[in-house]
Amino acid sequence: MPTRDDVKRSVCEAIDRCAEKITAVGETIRRNPELGFKEFKTARLVEETMREIGLSPRGGLAVTGVRAEQRGAKDGPTFALLGELDGLVVAGHPLADKESGAAHACGHNAQVAGLLGAAMGLMAAKAFDHLAGRVVFFAVPAEEYGDVEWRVQQARAGRLEFLGGKPELLRLGHFDDVDLAMMIHTTSQPEMKRAGVAASNNGCIVKTVRYLGRASHAGGAPHHGINALYAANIGLMAINAVRETFRDEDSIRVHPIITHGGSQVNVIPAEVRLETYVRGKTVEAILDANRRVDRALRAGALALGAQVEIETLPGYLPLFNHAGMAAHFTANARALLGADEVTEAGHRGGSTDMGDISHVMPALHPYMGGAAGSGHGADYAIADPGLAYVEPAKQLALMAVDLLWGNAETAREILKAWTPRMTKEEYLTFQRGVARTELYDGAR
Repeated sequence: MPTRDDVKRSVCEAIDRCAEKITAVGETIRRNPELGFKEFKTARLVEETMREIGLSPRGGLAVTGVRAEQRGAKDGPTFALLGELDGLVVAGHPLADKESGAAHACGHNAQVAGLLGAAMGLMAAKAFDHLAGRVVFFAVPAEEYGDVEWRVQQARAGRLEFLGGKPELLRLGHFDDVDLAMMIHTTSQPEMKRAGVAASNNGCIVKTVRYLGRASHAGGAPHHGINALYAANIGLMAINAVRETFRDEDSIRVHPIITHGGSQVNVIPAEVRLETYVRGKTVEAILDANRRVDRALRAGALALGAQVEIETLPGYLPLFNHAGMAAHFTANARALLGADEVTEAGHRGGSTDMGDISHVMPALHPYMGGAAGSGHGADYAIADPGLAYVEPAKQLALMAVDLLWGNAETAREILKAWTPRMTKEEYLTFQRGVARTELYDGAR
């Protein structure tokens, strides 16, 4: 009868034998990037690969999500391994899609390669003969909260409710039978070494803003117009003036962009559109900062006598990594990569919809290296395919063995001590409560 270490060794050996195929999957996705909820080619590749290794995938979940599962020898908890399908628009990236501008400048291609590699290793090593419960292999859409205007249109057409992949999958019930979840995010940041776990990440609220003025001849009759661009500029300056009131410990980040600045240079802009996130370490800090941002945006409308329509959309909740799961990951990573190559970090300023998962079940979102350049930058690239594609496959698979070995005692102990931050119903109620649209008239 093999021991747990025997099975873990067999899984890693199986993944090494599949290294070329795993790398090919990652590179194929990297060279064919797609935006969130539009990852049809990537989802098709995931389904085909899953079928090749003996899984029975279901596709079309929250538009493009793909899920397959494999049962162990006994009943027990369900552990989901996740990988994200989407890229994001990055101007100047050498592998950006010529039509959409999408590029894999955040390493989601490596996530999917690692996810499928973990499935290959677990299946080939017959690890499920020694596990209890189920492992769900889940390729999920639309983690990058971009393309906001298009997503809002999809929601208004009834095709979506939430504009991020995991929140939408939660809403639709595709995590209802999952007890624990994990994914590994590729990183290019040297401080994370070859692998690392952060304590937490920011959450965010998403906002779209429309300043509405009055068009007029910019040279001949500017006094007849109401300049929506100037109103927007004042709103942006007011946000900047408020920044010093944000507490350092709340890790607030507000970073607006202008997505439409006017129609023609000789016409006073009658409509200007902005998008922004309001990020923070806790839900309470995000909601407080959001109120201040709204007040600043109103100031621009008041100064010019314009109107401002502020649409607030539910974003992502702060991420809290489960300490017990993190301990298992850290031990496995140090065993394979070296004790000095694995680190533990504090809070991080980015946001991920894995935070939503971490509120309703124990979840883990560590980082592994293998990339170079700036995250979300035009120079982002996979520098070490073995570390970026193959090692995450091993770490995901090893976690599945650790949690579900025997009678899944480790997973059961984690779940016994777990208290959800929110039930699914509480989560849905909160997110729906965030959504609102306000029209403020600065001329009144």
